[in-house]
Amino acid sequence: MFQLNNKVALVTGGGSGIGKEVCNVLAKQGAEVIVLDLNTEAAQATTNEIISNNGKSSSIQVDVTNQQKVLEVFSKIPALHILVNCAGISHIGNAINTTETDFDQIFKVNVKGVYNCLHAALPLMKSSGGGSIINISSIAAKVGLSDRFAYSMSKGAVHAMTMSVAKDFIKDKIRCNSISPGRVHTPFVDGFLKKNFPGQEAEMFDKLSKTQPIGRMGLPIEVAHQVLYLCSEEASFITGSDFSIDGGFVTLNS
Repeated sequence: MFQLNNKVALVTGGGSGIGKEVCNVLAKQGAEVIVLDLNTEAAQATTNEIISNNGKSSSIQVDVTNQQKVLEVFSKIPALHILVNCAGISHIGNAINTTETDFDQIFKVNVKGVYNCLHAALPLMKSSGGGSIINISSIAAKVGLSDRFAYSMSKGAVHAMTMSVAKDFIKDKIRCNSISPGRVHTPFVDGFLKKNFPGQEAEMFDKLSKTQPIGRMGLPIEVAHQVLYLCSEEASFITGSDFSIDGGFVTLNS
């Protein structure tokens, strides 16, 4: 089950966090994985890890906010069967203290970046005979989270783009779904705690973990396994859906 032999997968934000785990899981199941990341060294490190485990991979440095550069990257790929949009940034602030600069940056990366990759990938995926697209959204697209104004806006847009692509390209045998994680323990979380709560990292980590009814944060590998399912033939009847991986946050906190 869940074999991806002879499939080409492209993962944005594949140099760290959820994106890195997605790359490793897809490669383990037989896909040839193209790792895209703004950080050249991080992207190459993921590729090296995959190759060291006898997988197939290559890495490309690209800024997903630059449509011309994204189009150039995709024009060099002969076939594409899987696209996973993981690249994204976070932001803390409400509608008053979020600056225009901050808002524009969140929009450029989290919304335009996803659009740019969809715009470039869909023609290639059509010519490849179809495929599966998974966009990483967030529970912030579904519920109100304190001080996440711009971030929530961006993930709401990702959710809407997912539904639109699923509707428009179903006849081309292209499925499009999204995943909405709750809090996931990534290097970003550790960096956030170190910067904002020096000396209180362990205490704050425990506090944030307990906001999920299940009592802990998620792991990147758990999101990656959901991605694997959605891009496999076992999920061939699923499109236009969103999947919460949140330890019960949305449902059990409502």
